Amino acid sequence: MSNETRIGPAVFAWGTRTFVMGILNVTPDSFSGDGLQRGADVVAAATSLARAMVDEGADLLDIGGESTRPGHAPVDADEELRRVIPVVRAVRAALPATPITIDTTKPAIAAAALDAGADAINDVWGVHREGALSWVAAERSVPIVLMHNRETPVYDALVPEVIGDLRRAIDWALGAGVSESEILVDPGIGFGKTAEQNVELLGHLGELRALNRPILLGTSRKSTLGKVLGGVPPEERLEATLATTALGVAAGIDIVRVHDVEANVRAARMADAIVRGGWREAAT
Repeated sequence: MSNETRIGPAVFAWGTRTFVMGILNVTPDSFSGDGLQRGADVVAAATSLARAMVDEGADLLDIGGESTRPGHAPVDADEELRRVIPVVRAVRAALPATPITIDTTKPAIAAAALDAGADAINDVWGVHREGALSWVAAERSVPIVLMHNRETPVYDALVPEVIGDLRRAIDWALGAGVSESEILVDPGIGFGKTAEQNVELLGHLGELRALNRPILLGTSRKSTLGKVLGGVPPEERLEATLATTALGVAAGIDIVRVHDVEANVRAARMADAIVRGGWREAAT
């Protein structure tokens, strides 16, 4: 595996530690209740949250303008542009040293966000061959996260099929002209999978290392966590998220995508100290 990937202003050295991605949802219907489309000044609110996440230790920020929760209302391109582009511009101006990814399924949004200052693309339908986001990434020479997803959660062998789908997605991205070092993968917890399948996949994250690409894990506040804990709401899923972060680090994942940055940074640092070694007590 290529050991480094440049994402905008930062170089990520894979395997040295676990990196933390903060989530900025510029939506009115985010499943987690953290959407920023409720107040009068969304741009100011998003910029303030972005600063807070970086202060808490976020290594990069993911900005999205369309909810991907089950049953979400589709958003047309004009509305998505209205939501995300001013936020991307403002966050880029406020935090020039922080990499920004754009979470979208639309090529036009990806291209406009890159023009506004985003550094990479986060594609929740990265396993669709007809998707054009890999072509955008190739044309603009930026990294792309290829996330696993399916229309229906039907599998004969869950883990091998997820790996196989992602391997094909990597091949398609390479065929589109994306550099190998600029391809990341995401197993897609909560996407095209039942709660039971999500838990099974979380127990086999280490097998994704066979793809030889950096792995992004997104479990933060997701419904599977609530179901395992007997129906707790999103705002009460922090401990469950931290458990998956620690187990993900143990399995060798490279990035965790989270809402609660500070707590996950601490969990990842502790897990890294145990799993990756090299820890030394700080001078007091």
